[in-house]
Amino acid sequence: MKKIYLCFLFIIPVMMSAQTDIDALMMSKNNFCFGAVYQYSSWDKYWEGTFKRENLNLGTVSSQGPAFMGDYGILDKLNFLVTIPYVETKATAGTMKGQKGMQDLSLTLKYMPIKKKVGAFTYSLLVLGSYSMPTSDYVADYLPLSIGMRSKTGTFRLMGDVQYRTFFTTFSAAYMKRGNITIDRNSYLDDEIHYTNEVNMPDVINVNFRFGYRSPRLIAEAVIDNSVTQSGGFDITKNNMPFPSNTMNAFKLGLNGKYTVIKKPELAIVGGYNVVTEGRNVGETTSFYGGVFYLINFNKKSK
Repeated sequence: MKKIYLCFLFIIPVMMSAQTDIDALMMSKNNFCFGAVYQYSSWDKYWEGTFKRENLNLGTVSSQGPAFMGDYGILDKLNFLVTIPYVETKATAGTMKGQKGMQDLSLTLKYMPIKKKVGAFTYSLLVLGSYSMPTSDYVADYLPLSIGMRSKTGTFRLMGDVQYRTFFTTFSAAYMKRGNITIDRNSYLDDEIHYTNEVNMPDVINVNFRFGYRSPRLIAEAVIDNSVTQSGGFDITKNNMPFPSNTMNAFKLGLNGKYTVIKKPELAIVGGYNVVTEGRNVGETTSFYGGVFYLINFNKKSK
């Protein structure tokens, strides 16, 4: 949901707007924003390598569940974010049973070393470091109905933002270093046979571009997002199940919105939509989300 974050592209691609690690918004010092977002995503067609197909043994594959988030302003230019989602998956056909449970805990430090105003323009540079790890003993080798990859992941993201009055553009790029995982079998086949239960997970590069309207009351933005698996991945073989170390590339388009309630400015409502329009070994996923966030100001003198 996020994040949020690239958990894995077969299940829950997320692009949100509420002081996340993917936007240029910052929480002020001693302010704490927390809330939950509920997302539903589904697909009935997927790319097997570059070939788009359907699978009548799966029907429509869907995932849904809430993600719980918090963002604390350590300083005006340094934020600490935490996210943990609960995910439930299912398929409308076949005999495969869906999974459900808590997924991966994500911890992020978000730092803004540069913010400069020149006339009507404001320029910002942000640096982010994230770490995610599984919080439950879910099965990763059960795609496309696994709830996660079980890979401990470190992410470095560099972000630039330009705002002109109430209009903005944000560009960011991230490198995701993924740790190896273990599966419940003593051998597996990718491009060759491996007599081990340890799977080498390929890294991922993500590029994100967003633009739109931003004011203290309302944010409305369009998003273009592209994730590309690095060397080490491979394609789903013909009529086979996906595997955790598959190449999983996804090009996504989305719309996000955030509204701060006028009569109660501590309360914000978020919502959005995104769709995977092009991919490799991922579902042609359509996602919707909505949520509520609340702000607490711990400063002695609050405005």
